This record gives sequence, structure tokens and C-alpha cells, in this order.
Amino acid sequence: MIKQKRVRKVLNNKIHQLNDIIADIDTLLTEMETEFFRVCIFGSARINPGSPFYRQVEELAAALASQGIDIVTGGGPGLMEAANKGAKEGGNKSRSIGLPIDLPFESDANSHLDVKHQHKRFSSRLDEFMRISHAVIVTPGGIGTCLELFYTWQLMQVGHIKQRPLILVGSEMWNGLLDWLTGQPLQQELMSSRDFDMLKVVDTVDDVLKVLEPEILKFRAEHAATTRPFIP
Repeated sequence: MIKQKRVRKVLNNKIHQLNDIIADIDTLLTEMETEFFRVCIFGSARINPGSPFYRQVEELAAALASQGIDIVTGGGPGLMEAANKGAKEGGNKSRSIGLPIDLPFESDANSHLDVKHQHKRFSSRLDEFMRISHAVIVTPGGIGTCLELFYTWQLMQVGHIKQRPLILVGSEMWNGLLDWLTGQPLQQELMSSRDFDMLKVVDTVDDVLKVLEPEILKFRAEHAATTRPFIP
């Protein structure tokens, strides 16, 4: 019993040390990847190409890519595919980046990726989304998309990541959720009204571009670059 306690204590110490190392590496990687503006687009894997949502996300990604902005998604089907496809259509040396995850019910990554980083766990995947993106756009989706929304929101709330645009596309999709949040957690003082200042709800591609424009201009003024780093 004493030996087991000693081994458990050593293992716990090693785990804490490993977590510290991972955090340090994550910080260093973040500092290395600050030369090009990247927009992360979250959305459902279940929406088909014939959907108006699919076409809107594809158009949005193409518009951003035409400005030389990288597009980051989960690399799967549905609205992720729409965003990566739009990124390729927009061209202008932007990159289409996907972070697929191993799932028993989802096929391999979509075919519109320039860069693919495969993940086994949602936790590491979420952290990479945060590490490599400068803005987050949340389009219609289910549990996974809501997880990504709330993860981004909470990390911004507690200062674990830098403030960045967090844009919800589709007022019909998101206003009901926000009504509940303001009517329940906020009213019960479980949230602050300042938390909602981090969110922007929009309906059109032009609305998204207007929100992002000052952030993109500010970023480029602060991070003038002539070469693009290679990501293996």
C-alpha cells in the first residue's frame, strides 16, 4: 500500500511536469505562428452542399481567402467542408487548414485541405484551434459546435487566450440560446453582462467582413511579414 502511494505520487508529479511542458510548448508555438491572420470557422458536419448554410459558409470563406486570410476548420464534412472549399476557391496564397479528429462515425478529412493536423482527442484539437486562430466564426451546428463556441468564450472570459472576434452567424440560430443565457444565468448573476460584449451576432457575409476588417488591418499593421512559415 505504501509503495502504491509512493508510485501514485511520483506519477502525479510527472503528469504535472508534463502539463507544464505542454503549456510552455503551446506558448512558444503561438508566438511562432503570428505572421498571418487566420480565421477559424466552426459549424455542423451534418449540413449538405445543397443547403443555404453551406453556400453561405463557402462564400464567406472564399471572401476571406481572397484577402489572403487562412481558413481553419475541423477538416470534416458539412460546413467544415464548405469553409475549406471556399478557402481554396478564394486563393490569393491563403491556406485551407483542417484539424480532423478520429471518430468512429465520420469519414476521413475533406478533400480541400492544404494543411492537415489529425487529432485523437477533442481537448488537444480545441487547444490547437485557439492557438492558431485570430478570430472565430461560429455557424449553425449541434453539440460539437456549441462546445467550440463555449470553449472559446470561456477562455476569453478568464483571460487564458487573447481577446479576438467571436462572431455567431445566423440570428435565428443563436438568438434563442442568448435569450436563455440572459434570462437565466445572467439574471441569477451567474454571468456578467460584460461577457456578452465578446459576442457579435450577424446574418450576412458582409456583416462578418465588417466586423473583421478593423481587426485584420490592426493585425497587419502590427505583424508586417514578407515570408510565410512552413507548417509540415
